[in-house]
Amino acid sequence: MSTLVWSGIEPKDQLTWFLEVLPALIGGAVLLFTYQQFRLTPLLYLLILLHCIVLMVGGHYTYAEVPLFDNLLGFERNNYDKVGHFFQGFVPALLAREILKRKHVVNGEVWLVVFILSICLAFSAFYELIEWWVALLSNEAAETFLGTQGYIWDTQSDMAMALVGAIVALVFLSGMHNRQLSKLPS
Repeated sequence: MSTLVWSGIEPKDQLTWFLEVLPALIGGAVLLFTYQQFRLTPLLYLLILLHCIVLMVGGHYTYAEVPLFDNLLGFERNNYDKVGHFFQGFVPALLAREILKRKHVVNGEVWLVVFILSICLAFSAFYELIEWWVALLSNEAAETFLGTQGYIWDTQSDMAMALVGAIVALVFLSGMHNRQLSKLPS
């Protein structure tokens, strides 16, 4: 909550701040509403919190102007948006995994991975469409919300980062996630 309040105090651009933190606000409302009926694993709650913090920091500064990410590792652009898109695959991968496994939607680990990666890529593509629609509707907020910084492959590299995030989450956290899933009540 304190990060949300901080991010809303004199952000670089008020509309961009709202657009960037809106997914965190919607997600928080959904988590509160579903907490009693479908409690998630502690790992997932922690990752969702971290993702919300990434969104709020990006909203406060705009993704193109987050301090410490200018010329990081020799890049000419501020790559904080790539952190955001990595999390856009990383966290939804475990959320999709948890829902699919607990609801017994998919049989077999290979199909589970295929569905999770497909869901993450679909979510990432949908978010890129939202960014495009915002750009069409609001010329003022387009550049700060999109944060392309003149990079023509920004949309494709954003989706690639989401895919990388999803793969990393599945490779490195599936075992821990399975242990926490086994402790949840049926």
